Amino acid sequence: MIFLFCAFVLLFLVSISLPWLTALDFARVHFKEGAPSTGADGGAITELRFGIWAYCWYDTSGQRTCSPTGHAYSTTIYNDQNHDHFVTIGSSWTSGLAVHPVAAGVTFIAFLLSLSTHVTFTLISSLTAFLAATLTLVAFAIDIALFAWTKHQVHNLGGVTNTNTAPAFWMTFVSFLLLCFAGCTVCFGRRRDRMEDATSYPVISKKGSWWDRFRYRS
Repeated sequence: MIFLFCAFVLLFLVSISLPWLTALDFARVHFKEGAPSTGADGGAITELRFGIWAYCWYDTSGQRTCSPTGHAYSTTIYNDQNHDHFVTIGSSWTSGLAVHPVAAGVTFIAFLLSLSTHVTFTLISSLTAFLAATLTLVAFAIDIALFAWTKHQVHNLGGVTNTNTAPAFWMTFVSFLLLCFAGCTVCFGRRRDRMEDATSYPVISKKGSWWDRFRYRS
């Protein structure tokens, strides 16, 4: 139950992501030199962050600006020295990020089911936890793909860049581990209860008469 609750909290926070929780993004690009821009006429930027619902960038003065909120966004990054040289992170790489809220919802259902002590609900809770773990694993694979593609594209842009994984990336991974532990804990806990029930039959003692004590001694 504790594992499920912690996994739900992590996935819930990840699902909010940018632009509301600016610290919870999946990939960050730091531009050390070259100062690319996010548009043909845009200003120079020093950092770019990718969330579920938007991407945000920081200019040279430290001012943060975020794209319009929406699902499956895309962004084009231009070389500040040569606007004919640009790379694009398309919507096909960000649309799959919506799996995170779905995984959070399934995790919440598994947590509610785990509150019941009924055998059927306990079993369903375990199966739901494994389903949530599968969805979270898919979400984490999408995070890896987005990070790898962003790193590759930005490298082609030129200049000195540094692309790193961000907090939401690792929170998703930890949520996957917690969900696996939760599913196994529920299964093993149920099996242990069944074993205890099977071996906890009352012992019935039979008391014979006074004469039975000496019946077989003669």
